[in-house]
Amino acid sequence: MCHNWLAQVLLYDRRLYPLLLQFDRDLAEAVHAAPCWRCGGRLDCADYPRKPRGGPKDLGEEYDKRLSFCCAREGCRRRTTPESVRFLGRKVYLGAMVVLVSAMLQGPTPPRAARLRELFGVSERTLRRWRAWWQTAFAESPFWKAARGRLRSPADGASLPLSLLEAFAPEVARERLVFALRFLAPVTTASAPNGQAF
Repeated sequence: MCHNWLAQVLLYDRRLYPLLLQFDRDLAEAVHAAPCWRCGGRLDCADYPRKPRGGPKDLGEEYDKRLSFCCAREGCRRRTTPESVRFLGRKVYLGAMVVLVSAMLQGPTPPRAARLRELFGVSERTLRRWRAWWQTAFAESPFWKAARGRLRSPADGASLPLSLLEAFAPEVARERLVFALRFLAPVTTASAPNGQAF
C-alpha cells in the first residue's frame, strides 16, 4: 500500500486536505457547542498559529492554525483544543505526512531513509524520532492498548503505522489514510479531561 509513489500521490492529493479540514471543523464545532469542561463557562475561539510542514505548499490560511477554544470565564480561562485529523499532536509535520512516511520507513535502511529524505525533505534524525515514537510511546500507550481491539484486523505494534493503515478495509488508499487519521484523533489533544496526547 505504501510505496513511494503512492505516498507522494496521497500527500499531494488536492482532495485530501479540504476533507481533513472539514473533519477538524466538525470536531471543533462539537467542542465549541459544549461548555467549558472545567467550570461550565462559554468557550471563545482561541485558535493558535501553526506552521505545518509536509503536503502542498499552498494549503491556505486554514492550515496555518490549529482550531482551539478558551473559556470566557475570568479565573478559569482553560484552553480546550479539539481532536484533529490534520495535526498529530504537537508534531510540526502534518499528520498525513507522519503516518505515511513512517509507514514507508518499515525496516529502515540507510538507502530507504535517504530516499525518503530526498522525496519529502524529512531529515534522518526526524525519521528516527518518528520511528521511535511509533514503536515506544505510541505502541505502549494506554490509548493504543485500548483502541487496537476496535480494529477489524489485528495491527501489530512492531510494524506501526503500516499495520494500522492495513487494518482498515477500504481499497482506496486515501480512504485508508483518512480512517487512520480519524482513529488517531484522540491522541492529538491533552486539553480536555480525558485528553490522550503524548
